Amino acid sequence: MLPKVVSIVLGGGRGTRLYPLTDQRSKPAVPIAGKYRLVDIPISNCLNSGFNRIFVLTQFNSSSLNSHIKNTYNFSIFSKGFVDILAAEQTNEGDKWFEGTADAVRRSIKKTVSVDYEYVLVLSGDQLYQMDFAALVDFHIQNQGDLTIATIPVSAKDANGFGILKSDETNVITSFIEKPTDNLLPDWKSEVSDELKSQGREYLASMGIYVFSKGVLNKLLNEHKGMDFGKEIIPDSIDKIRVLSYQYDGYWTDIGTIASFFEANIGLTNDLPEFNLFGRNTIFTRPRMLPPSKISGTTLNNAIISDGCIISADKIDRSVIGVRSRIGVGSVIRATYMMGSDYYEDLEELQNAKTRREPTVGVGERCYIENAIIDKNSRIGDDVRIIGGNHLKSGDYNEYTVCDGIVVIKKNAVIPNGTVIGR
Repeated sequence: MLPKVVSIVLGGGRGTRLYPLTDQRSKPAVPIAGKYRLVDIPISNCLNSGFNRIFVLTQFNSSSLNSHIKNTYNFSIFSKGFVDILAAEQTNEGDKWFEGTADAVRRSIKKTVSVDYEYVLVLSGDQLYQMDFAALVDFHIQNQGDLTIATIPVSAKDANGFGILKSDETNVITSFIEKPTDNLLPDWKSEVSDELKSQGREYLASMGIYVFSKGVLNKLLNEHKGMDFGKEIIPDSIDKIRVLSYQYDGYWTDIGTIASFFEANIGLTNDLPEFNLFGRNTIFTRPRMLPPSKISGTTLNNAIISDGCIISADKIDRSVIGVRSRIGVGSVIRATYMMGSDYYEDLEELQNAKTRREPTVGVGERCYIENAIIDKNSRIGDDVRIIGGNHLKSGDYNEYTVCDGIVVIKKNAVIPNGTVIGR
């Protein structure tokens, strides 16, 4: 029998490092892999683990996220399962936004009083991974943990972006530091396997995935006024409660920047991607009644094509093409994530746009696009060249943003015929 667990998915803050993708939507609502949203990843991990009572905490640009949750996660009337949104709100007890991970849980936990649970699973809404949470919770119970932190070995170049910890031979965490500076790192190496050591992954990093025993979490939140788990509550609790490290050895990446988001999506096109879309565990998302994709005269190489696309491109190479995408004759798409569209234009709209020589939704004819992210409902005209790379200086423009050499076409942007971005 599964333990009684309630899951809390943290929606994160403004997501400024993912701008412009978070300009009109919250971070958990950002589309990923052509047909999913980021929030689908932690929710799917929960459901595949047998935990179906889930709260999603959010506060910024939550309209599209609310719509996605409402249209996706509907359980049988005979089930006790749910996925509910808990948004930051003004009350008699406070009128501020959530001020950190612990503050978000503290101010929301009272709304779980109607749920019978013994353990709280706290998750981030902006990570890509597949984990059996039932094994994590079982580890917590069997080892009599008060708090268990899922951890992963990382290299020195990544270590100062995470909470780094040390544990003893019984997996009890003995010390913890949040985002250590380079000069402190030598003192924070952990004993790892020879294989990990050869990869330089000698630092145990917190994945931001926590299991709390119910009474322990309530006591910590009531007695400690810290706003963040990683920066304040966990470091201060190491000597007071039993904190365990659960080491995870699978694929995991934090989707915190445009570069990491781009790499995670393009990585899905590998022959054997580290994140497996085709495994036994389902990634749940909104069911769409879309037609199959139609592809005419296109050479495809390491491409992911979502439902409802109409493609006449010359070539698509190492790219992810989202739902309802249109790509015109003679176009070449390389190393690009095209998110697709929320709607189709009908034949009359397409003809009128062609007569006026205006771009339609999607990518026009004879375009060349490389190292780019094309957000939803963008209109890219004919003979457009978009070539991202290190030669481009980062900056924000009316219709697009350049970040770490990646050109991000904004949602609903219009790129006129013949436009050149890049060399």
